[in-house]
Amino acid sequence: MNREQDRLELLWDDLLSQQPNKIMAAYASLELPNQQAVLTHLQRMVNETGWQPEQRRSAQVALKAITDQDK
Repeated sequence: MNREQDRLELLWDDLLSQQPNKIMAAYASLELPNQQAVLTHLQRMVNETGWQPEQRRSAQVALKAITDQDK
């Protein structure tokens, strides 16, 4: 894997870690357009078919951490 792929993998590992501190640190490291892309993708993971139950749970935790922080 190249460096960019490694970085993206680590980012998503943190975003889907179910650990709010890791989720928020990963999310905060992104520029605004990328934050919006992450939110859109997490919403798709929660709402669309084809995702594993654990993936859905992780996406739900991430969305909750991010939206709770915005309050």
